[in-house]
Amino acid sequence: MRATIAADCETLVRLTREDLLRLEKSLTREWLETNGLGGFASSTVVACATRRYHGLLVCPFSGTVQRHVFLSRFEETLHGADREEPISLARYGSGFSPPGHRSIESFELCPWPKTTYRIGAMTVSREVVMPTGRAAVLVRYSWQRDDVAEGPVPTELRLRPLLACRRADAETFENLVLDPRIKRFEGGLRMQPYEALPALLMTMDQTVARFEADPLWYHGVEYSVELERGYGGHEDLFSPGILHVDLSRADSIVLAASIDDVHGGAIEDPVRLFEQETSERRERAARIEHDVRGYQSLVAEDFLYRDEHGRRGIVAGWPWFLEWGRDTFLSLPGLTIARGDEHLDECGSILDGALRFLEGGLLPNIYGKDRADSHYGSVDASLWFVRAVRLYENAGGEDIAERFLPALREIASSYRDGAGGFVRLDDSGLIRAGRPDLNATWMDARASDGPVTPRDGYPVEIEALWCFLLRYLEILEERTGNHERAGVWAGMRRRAYTAFLEHFWLDEERYLADSVKGDVADIDVRPNMTLAASFEFSPLTRAQRQGVVEATERYLVTPRGLRTLWPKSPAYRGVYRGDQDTRDRAYHQGTVWPWLLGGYVEASLRAFGDDALRRANLRALLDGFDDHLTASGLLHVSEVFDGDPPHRPGGTIAQAWSCAEILRSYWLLDREPSFFVGEEGACAS
Repeated sequence: MRATIAADCETLVRLTREDLLRLEKSLTREWLETNGLGGFASSTVVACATRRYHGLLVCPFSGTVQRHVFLSRFEETLHGADREEPISLARYGSGFSPPGHRSIESFELCPWPKTTYRIGAMTVSREVVMPTGRAAVLVRYSWQRDDVAEGPVPTELRLRPLLACRRADAETFENLVLDPRIKRFEGGLRMQPYEALPALLMTMDQTVARFEADPLWYHGVEYSVELERGYGGHEDLFSPGILHVDLSRADSIVLAASIDDVHGGAIEDPVRLFEQETSERRERAARIEHDVRGYQSLVAEDFLYRDEHGRRGIVAGWPWFLEWGRDTFLSLPGLTIARGDEHLDECGSILDGALRFLEGGLLPNIYGKDRADSHYGSVDASLWFVRAVRLYENAGGEDIAERFLPALREIASSYRDGAGGFVRLDDSGLIRAGRPDLNATWMDARASDGPVTPRDGYPVEIEALWCFLLRYLEILEERTGNHERAGVWAGMRRRAYTAFLEHFWLDEERYLADSVKGDVADIDVRPNMTLAASFEFSPLTRAQRQGVVEATERYLVTPRGLRTLWPKSPAYRGVYRGDQDTRDRAYHQGTVWPWLLGGYVEASLRAFGDDALRRANLRALLDGFDDHLTASGLLHVSEVFDGDPPHRPGGTIAQAWSCAEILRSYWLLDREPSFFVGEEGACAS
């Protein structure tokens, strides 16, 4: 029996006891809560951590973009009538302890995670909510006795908070530096195990719960997924004591954990905040359709966030990615424009906010606190920014020239003159990108012996984006009356268009080479040609776009996205798993990426226009993600899938551009055929 997506607004996903007790599967199903500030809570549906990233309160704090795991979880036990029944689950070595899954009844997304347990005549549930805009988590425990059942029932719930207090990508072990002391304040507890980190605050109804100091370490907690991925998979967790919850004094309690930081602070009324947040969640969930598009529209909010200065941005993926420039500008149109006009201003805000990070024509590959703290090693982040500006304009964005033309000029001029030591214009009219030791495109995986997919020279999608930039500048300059400047960009654009076709179009094969280095073209079929064929401004004719799309369909399209390399290549790797080096060797060598569907759908529509059957097939391909939404990161689309059937998911459990490009693909399929009629190849002048 597979998990079901519910058809009501109260519950979006339901897993039964039968589903959950199949641990091999339920340990691969994960839920995610986010707070709009770059923080999150996450675990498996049976509440057993399998990653070092799993935790109830994982967030950055002032002065850093790095997330830290503060509260890992609670160890939970019900007591009464000389019985002790655990409802928590953890792995140590080869076994589970305590075996809390034995009494599990169900798991639901309603739309926050809720797990229900049955112990004798009593039902107990745990709900987890991260309030928006707070570095905090709320955990509500509710209990109810079955009136018709007989026999003893538990009288006390004991909760041991387990603290990690370390970077999310690290592990911690018992040490003498940790400060075990607890300070009590009205309504709660304050603990600061390490001076360099903010204190952890816990508040709750103290007429129902009392705290008993009992400091100790839990040794050898095991994270199975980390071990599978070739990382350290064991650590020690510290518990300062026990919370005793008296089940006779109430029928529920809300515990709030927060950090003592600018967006944190003690939660004075956890119950009220829980009710407020869940009410807003229900309202949002009630507005969506219960299909792939509706669910992606709902979870799109998980990727939109504000940094500590209030700047809007996009988290590239959960649980380990932060803000990446390339991912941001690829994802932005789908996460905003494709969700309706009410999100258009947010798109503009994120584009505006990016300008403060523009450095010598480059935008960061990885964002830091500021320019000095950011990493600039990407040739395409700035180019995808340009394309996002154009899509924003087409959707109704205003004052484009005033707001963005200076930045677009800077990007083009810097690329022409040489940017970052790895981008420069040559005599052909195209730009050389990268170095032998630097993959500057999105296919940037490195193994122990260097770049896995070396594409330095002329990568096809980079040159197509360069052509797009030149044409867009030409249009904007003409619009603002700068005819002389428009003429300069037009001359550069004509040379680039001609050179693009000379370098990349393979007349016999009827598709585009992936890259050119020196005089040697890489004619392996990769999806970068599909991206190049998808752009509004392009050197390609409609017939050439059709050739690219047909080759894409023959060799790359799968039910989960596009392969990164056709299976005919000796370098093809159809499985993405193993340690980091092994995974990196497969990352762009056959592994499937869902985000590439956006380029495929747009290229198809530009190539074949009003072909109704093709549109229906494209929509069916997107709808086919329905069964995946309960298979890995619940309601989310994973980062990657195996190139070989059955296309097992891998990478992050929730990837921004996977969600975004599926949403944008649906949006594109709603456009009339006339939307895709534009300039015809190199004849545009």
